[in-house]
Amino acid sequence: MAAGEPGAVEDGESKGGARAALGGLTTRGRSFLAAGLAAAVCAYVLGQGDLLRVGLLLAVLPLVCVTVLYRTRYRVTGTRRLSPSRVPAGAEARVHLRMENVSRLPTGLLMLQDRVPYVLGPRPRFVLDRVEAGGRREVSYRVRSDLRGRYPLGPLQLRLSDPFGMCELTRSFSAYDTLVVIPRTVPLPALRLAGEASGYGDGRQRSLALAGEDDIIPRGYRHGDDLRRVHWRSTARHGELMVRREEQPQRARCTVLLDTRRIGYQGAGPDSAFEWAVSGAASALVHMLERGFAVRLLTDDGNAVPGEGSGGFAGSTQESADSAGLMLDTLAVVGHSDGGGLSRAHDVLRGGNEGLLIAFFGDLDEEQAAVAARMRQRAGAGLAFVLDSAAWAGDETATGRGEERLRRLRESGWIAVPVEPGAELPALWQLAGRMRTDGSSAPSGGTTGFAGGWS
Repeated sequence: MAAGEPGAVEDGESKGGARAALGGLTTRGRSFLAAGLAAAVCAYVLGQGDLLRVGLLLAVLPLVCVTVLYRTRYRVTGTRRLSPSRVPAGAEARVHLRMENVSRLPTGLLMLQDRVPYVLGPRPRFVLDRVEAGGRREVSYRVRSDLRGRYPLGPLQLRLSDPFGMCELTRSFSAYDTLVVIPRTVPLPALRLAGEASGYGDGRQRSLALAGEDDIIPRGYRHGDDLRRVHWRSTARHGELMVRREEQPQRARCTVLLDTRRIGYQGAGPDSAFEWAVSGAASALVHMLERGFAVRLLTDDGNAVPGEGSGGFAGSTQESADSAGLMLDTLAVVGHSDGGGLSRAHDVLRGGNEGLLIAFFGDLDEEQAAVAARMRQRAGAGLAFVLDSAAWAGDETATGRGEERLRRLRESGWIAVPVEPGAELPALWQLAGRMRTDGSSAPSGGTTGFAGGWS
């Protein structure tokens, strides 16, 4: 049931017919009916008229309740509202239900039951004693999930009961809502590093901000333009006065790369290495959007999210909040890819003007470490968080191989930061800043070339 869109349930001649109504007899109603039939049979065999009347009374009472409940006509509408409709993993959302009796007759006893996935908690149930004609009732419940994803809520079921509890009929609304549980994000410290540039300014790795801004081609003279802006070369070429456009604000680019290879991670659950990488990617892209960067989310299979704007970068043609919402919705449902390599992501980084590249890598063998090393040459700067999933899974026998791949990445110019089990991303973010200023991530006699900077 979409928020603000009423659904309606009408009692009366439903599609199930009389058979469906008899199927709604409760245990009490079936007991009364069985006892009445048994008493009627005994009265017939024994010739007891009084017992026959008692048996008929017991048998007829549940049938009368079924008929009255089945033939009662009234309409009930309902709406559902999620507050909020997008929550981080581990946070609670509240679901508000409003029921309204739009018929001229009061309802009997109603029981509301909303269908929710088991990961969100127990199925909520509410009992409404009586809703007068034109009356409304509002109830609410809370849902919470430690696992990211998209979870359907509904349809809402309405159970009708007679005053004696002999019969219950269930009606369902047809609409449902979706709760989006996004990865947890953490605020990251703003680092001012040598060669760093903010989202707007004079940094070397820049792309034009496309939201309603002029391009760099000189335009024709307009009344009131400053004559000092006349571009004489273009004027001579076109035969009319041409003026230079104002200097444009330009936006730094940042690509957040998430390694989703199934072979690159071990374990599962909220505390697994893969979930840490997804949460880290979400935190990084939100932080960079807040800093004014045009951000692109890229996975190992080469898919860029959300795929709008120049080169798939978001933030230049959309509001940062909308851009973050699109990418977080994608991360809410991202899973492992079946691919075994990073070559497709490497192909997306075609030129050397991709700006800052922030990568979250799982296990890298020698071949994939070489591909990751080549990625650095296609970006203005590179920051890699490398997870050893075996250590996250508790396998201490696999230690030692991580140093070699870190060394390989650092030699190619990456600022490579190892991620130990349970590590906090803000602390690693600050560590990366210290590694940049110390030059500890650079090879001997070399430099990381952190062109365009980051913050």
